[in-house]
Amino acid sequence: MSMHVIIAGGGIVGCMTAMELAGRGCRVTIVERGQIASQMSGESSWAGGGILFPLLPWMYGDAVNRLTISGTKLYPAICERLKQETGIDTELQQCGMLILPPFDREKALAWCRDYDFAAQGASAAAFGVQSPGGDEALWLPGVSQTRPPYVMRALRKWLEQNGVTLLERTELKPLEGAGSLRAWETVSGEKLQADKFVVTSGAWSFDLLKETASKLKIKPMRGQILLYQPRKNLEHMVYREGFYMIPRKDGLLLAGSTLEDVGFDPATTEQARDELSAKAEAVMPTLKGLPIIKHWSGLRPGTPENLPAIAAHPQIENLYLNTGHFRYGLTMAPGSAKIVAALICGEQPFIDPTPFACPV
Repeated sequence: MSMHVIIAGGGIVGCMTAMELAGRGCRVTIVERGQIASQMSGESSWAGGGILFPLLPWMYGDAVNRLTISGTKLYPAICERLKQETGIDTELQQCGMLILPPFDREKALAWCRDYDFAAQGASAAAFGVQSPGGDEALWLPGVSQTRPPYVMRALRKWLEQNGVTLLERTELKPLEGAGSLRAWETVSGEKLQADKFVVTSGAWSFDLLKETASKLKIKPMRGQILLYQPRKNLEHMVYREGFYMIPRKDGLLLAGSTLEDVGFDPATTEQARDELSAKAEAVMPTLKGLPIIKHWSGLRPGTPENLPAIAAHPQIENLYLNTGHFRYGLTMAPGSAKIVAALICGEQPFIDPTPFACPV
């Protein structure tokens, strides 16, 4: 009889983990407090911009970079498989990213050399954008993007087609004690039994684990994004000082995002809208006077140094963590899923999981 695994959380990381485990012959159930692939969930999975690259990777440690790069390499095959098997196009496209100053040029070029990532100096003006910090930009032609809501819809359909049980609008109680977890109780009193359990609840993970993994540092960080319909769109993504602009295939343009420590508050604010629109107009003056088509937010699972926990739980022997991916849940999800699935199945992960251990 195949091993039954319950996954707590149906965002991008949870769904990718379910896909990986189902592919290994496991019986999988996802328990989701909201609705999988729903824009009403407040999660970052559907709300993010869709850049498949760690923004300014030269500012992060090797563990974060190895995990994000593994994800960028895995995405083309995943998106093609989803398209073939579900009919849903996730709009994966390699459109490149222009990094505008200020940034550490020497460090950036050294990172690109070390990680064999194509980069070249460029003029911001040649790309048709304004650069308040100077014209000397960095062009990264290998950066790709995808549409997070489309990825989530495709994953949901694939999971349904492949026998994964989706238990939605079901909230789990926080865990207590140590030893072995035989069943996880819901707030309505139902006891869900499985052989092994995985927490992939993003920003909500700490609430589930605070009694059993108190040193796990995960908290919600709100990010707000604007959507424009420019008369002439960018052809490439642009990044400047924590702010990015992403042109989509449908002719719309994303501008984001904020990084706000406001707890579980998914509200959008006028202040953020004004700040983001000012940054967008500074790079692309033709946006001035155009209406903002949409303004939304998502809650990211914030962690120190963007380092997720992908590991066996230190006290509960059949519980695993795959959470705390902060800004890079989308990019890290494929690699994270492979690591945790290997740990669950008693195999050696494809990269060293030691840096992602749960703090005790």
